[in-house]
Amino acid sequence: MANINDAFPSNYLKASDLAGQQPIVTIDRVEFEPVGREKEMKPIVYFAGKDKGIVLNKTNAKNITNLVGSPDTDDWAGFRIKLYATNVEFNGETVEAIRVKAAPPANGNGAARPMPVAPPPAADMDDSDIPF
Repeated sequence: MANINDAFPSNYLKASDLAGQQPIVTIDRVEFEPVGREKEMKPIVYFAGKDKGIVLNKTNAKNITNLVGSPDTDDWAGFRIKLYATNVEFNGETVEAIRVKAAPPANGNGAARPMPVAPPPAADMDDSDIPF
């Protein structure tokens, strides 16, 4: 059976692309690109080893700023976050959206706040179960 989400492909990551998973990703870079019908310039967060990024909204921008401890997007590279899908209100409708939260510490020391890490080489990544 066909998946209706496949009928409307996007250049950017959609909540349905997560397929119920909560992947931990490493921020690679933030670029500004024209988005939408009006081609408004918006920040796009791209991840190491991934083709699609997320269009950064105010909620996710604030969350990443708080997690990283800096509003400067150049400081975000190498920082790990967890993506998840949730329902939100948008223009009076309930829609599915991607949100971000802290990734568990990579070093296992139990620290509440993850420390930035350099992205692993692409050849070492084994994330074939992540659908994007």
